[in-house]
Amino acid sequence: MILLTKLSGDTFVLNAELIKYVEALPDTFVTLTTGDRVVVTEPPEEVVRRTIEYHQHKQLMPSATPLRESSGAAWTT
Repeated sequence: MILLTKLSGDTFVLNAELIKYVEALPDTFVTLTTGDRVVVTEPPEEVVRRTIEYHQHKQLMPSATPLRESSGAAWTT
């Protein structure tokens, strides 16, 4: 789930699992796999950044930060 802002200034939480694509037209349109479209104030790059952070948080994507094995040795993904 990612926090986004409608053009009215109201914030809402979007299920990032449903994002099909993001466009700048010039407002940012987020199209969902359901076919619904949402216009948000954040630029497309910010929507993508928040989506990536969400997936990293869920551990669906590797983190860019070094991780530690149980032996204490550092490794990166």
